[in-house]
Amino acid sequence: MSVQSGKDLLVKMDMNGTGQFVTIAGLRATRISFNAETVDVTSLESQGGWRELLGGAGVKSAAISGSGVFRDAGTDERARQAFFDGEVPLCQVVIPDFGTIEGPFQITGLEYAGSHNGEASYELSLASAGALSFVAL
Repeated sequence: MSVQSGKDLLVKMDMNGTGQFVTIAGLRATRISFNAETVDVTSLESQGGWRELLGGAGVKSAAISGSGVFRDAGTDERARQAFFDGEVPLCQVVIPDFGTIEGPFQITGLEYAGSHNGEASYELSLASAGALSFVAL
């Protein structure tokens, strides 16, 4: 695998509930993280006193975050409305030379900032809200 450009990691949102995914415009930095809680089943009989974990148990989750500048009224409005309506739209994350992650996400954080001598910016946080699928490239 060769070095990839960070701008190719895209976060897309279903714009109208029909599977029409559009890249959330203006993002300069994006990140997706996957997490899996552990279930500790260690007991007095655990070999050598080592911790034992129950495989396949625990809650799995994913989080998406991004920051950028305003570039497109349509995707800005869609993200804002999804947040205020408490919606859980389908989202996609395209990871270059890896694949596409897709599933329901809820916008859990939406921040706006600006200074008098700079551009207005925003930050976006999303949390997985159901099962995710992965399609390799």
